[in-house]
Amino acid sequence: MANIIDGKKISQAVKDEVKAKCAELASQGITATLAVILVGEDPASQVYVNNKKKACEYCGIRSLSYELPADTAEDALIELIEELNARSDVNGILVQLPLPDGINEDRVLDTISPDKDVDGFHPVNVGKLSIGKKGFVSCTPAGVIQLLKRSGIEISGKECVVIGRSNIVGKPMSMLLLKENGTVTVAHSRTANLKEVTKRADILVVAIGKPKFIDASYIKDGAVVIDVGIHRGEDGKLCGDVDFDSASQVASYITPVPGGVGPMTIAMLMYNCLSSVI
Repeated sequence: MANIIDGKKISQAVKDEVKAKCAELASQGITATLAVILVGEDPASQVYVNNKKKACEYCGIRSLSYELPADTAEDALIELIEELNARSDVNGILVQLPLPDGINEDRVLDTISPDKDVDGFHPVNVGKLSIGKKGFVSCTPAGVIQLLKRSGIEISGKECVVIGRSNIVGKPMSMLLLKENGTVTVAHSRTANLKEVTKRADILVVAIGKPKFIDASYIKDGAVVIDVGIHRGEDGKLCGDVDFDSASQVASYITPVPGGVGPMTIAMLMYNCLSSVI
């Protein structure tokens, strides 16, 4: 039976470290400020934004909230971002995704100053990651690296397979594992003989977007399995891209859903906000 990687515990440790550093900076008159923009009334997005506000409050990061109606014009949103870019008292800007239909997501994200792009989505920060320069890193893959490191799992020299090639998770995840000296393969929907590829993995990161798709038959005995997916099943319970019951019989370490990767995303956002002022 696999060891459970406790994302709640590890994310709390990260937030506590951020909180301590923020308190130290506050004593010097320095406060990090995050501006969060929500367009529309998507219930899931509202939950995520509220969780980010709570995390900011806990860590000692000032948060500004901009909740705009779903019919907000793209140009008006761009104008708001440009105003926040120009404000010296705002260190980080986050636009909650997805945006309503009719708004060009790429244009919006590209408008955020790379120096305030705490989500790590701007092409400049993605480019910095790809060539090993310092910049903001996408929060979910950065969180996965922390889960591995803080669980004592060695990445260097290991065969790492990432299933999924999205700009938000798959691609930056592969680059971060490479940075840690892993030998990395990126698999995706067009990969031939997927099981042959995944069964080579010492570390398997699954971000495929299909509930319970990866079971024990895809996993090498003793592999570390990181499940980035999150879905609500027909029974109303949350599940990931990995069939936990099956996979946990062969993996050495595994992340649960919920309570695995999810909490790390917000913890790393808080870390990025702190990084914006130090």
